[in-house]
Amino acid sequence: MTIYENTQDTKPNPRPGTAPPPLPVFTHHDFWRGGELDLEAYLERVGLEGVTPPPPTLDTLVAVHRAHLATIPFENVHLLLDRPVPLDVPSLTDKMVRHHRGGYCYEHGLLLAAVLDRLGFTVTALTARVLVGAEGRPRPSTHALLRVDLDGGSWLLDVGFGGGLLEPLPLVDGYQVSQDGWDLRLDLITEVGAEEWLLRSFDGEEWQNLYSFSMAANLPQDYVIFNHYLITDPRSPFGNRLMVARTVGGTRYALTNTTLTIDRVGADRADPSGATLEREVRELPVSEVGKVLHEIFDIRLDQEERATVEDRVRGFLNM
Repeated sequence: MTIYENTQDTKPNPRPGTAPPPLPVFTHHDFWRGGELDLEAYLERVGLEGVTPPPPTLDTLVAVHRAHLATIPFENVHLLLDRPVPLDVPSLTDKMVRHHRGGYCYEHGLLLAAVLDRLGFTVTALTARVLVGAEGRPRPSTHALLRVDLDGGSWLLDVGFGGGLLEPLPLVDGYQVSQDGWDLRLDLITEVGAEEWLLRSFDGEEWQNLYSFSMAANLPQDYVIFNHYLITDPRSPFGNRLMVARTVGGTRYALTNTTLTIDRVGADRADPSGATLEREVRELPVSEVGKVLHEIFDIRLDQEERATVEDRVRGFLNM
């Protein structure tokens, strides 16, 4: 056995000393791809054509949020048609703007982020844990929402949740507001982390938890992963029922398979102690689902698409 020895002199490597400030982690910072958006077509779609582009002010933020929510519905029709749900800005624009369709939270969030980026706002993407129907059990943080920093304050935006806010909410602990009679409240809680926020709504009888969220930032690439999970996981609610929602001022419309629910707030709902909520529930024949999608939710399907959706609903209901 031969042993080779290193006869050369060796010197220890010098210690690096204090590290310099880190270089940027991302060399491409165009996260929201606002330049790929047809802004004029979007503003026309939501009824805000006329001033292009509107200035990045709070008034603009409120107007865009309200208009988007009232005109572009929450819906999962693409999944019932067995079509992919791409999240790039050109695909979102083609589907939700040019073809008068809606989408679910990732589609809404990324389309609105592109709009706000194009208008000059500072946007951060967040995720929330939906608490509706959870009965106290923790759920993954997969609901998409946005934060906008403006004039020294931060605002919560969410146009992809069926029963939430109409206008941006200031991120202020204990903030409570009535928006067209819908009562909402934000509170800081510490059940999960040092800064977890809870959004609640008043349903006419008691306060209901909607979702909780933190300030941890997300990128579109994160939403792509969440989107894949919600499309492919058999436990996801999006693939086993038709889900559509739209809020226009004090009226909320929701369609789950063939059950159409219409909630209207009373004039005295600004005071939760005397709030009124009128609820109308209709059971539709499957043959009317396509008609309701068009007339109430402004979802435009051709005859083949309408027939496919109605066939899927029949399957969900074992008809």
